[in-house]
Amino acid sequence: MAGKLKFAQNLYLGEGIAPEKLDKLKKRLNKKPLLTNVYLITPARNPADQLDIFDARQLVQPHYKDEEFLVLGMASGYEDALQLIERITGECLKARGDCNLREYLLC
Repeated sequence: MAGKLKFAQNLYLGEGIAPEKLDKLKKRLNKKPLLTNVYLITPARNPADQLDIFDARQLVQPHYKDEEFLVLGMASGYEDALQLIERITGECLKARGDCNLREYLLC
C-alpha cells in the first residue's frame, strides 16, 4: 500500500509532464507509484521549510503507507522539479512581493 495522494486544484506541472496524460498519471500514482522520473512537490513536513521534492517511488516505502500528501506540483525529473519551483517562486514574488510559497500555494 502506498501513501495517499490528494492533488491541488491548481496543480503545477513541469515541462516534462504532458497535461493530456495527467489523469492517467494521477491514477497510476495513486494505484502503484513505481514510476521512474516522476517527482512530486508537496508542502514541507518540516515547518521550517516551505516545500519538499521527492521521487514518487518513495511512496511505496512502508512508513508512508498511512500518510496523506497534498501534491502541489509534478515534474519529470529532479531538474524539472527545481525549475518548476523557480517558476512558482517568481509567480509568488510577483503576486505577493515575498517568497512565502507555502502561504501562496495553500491559500
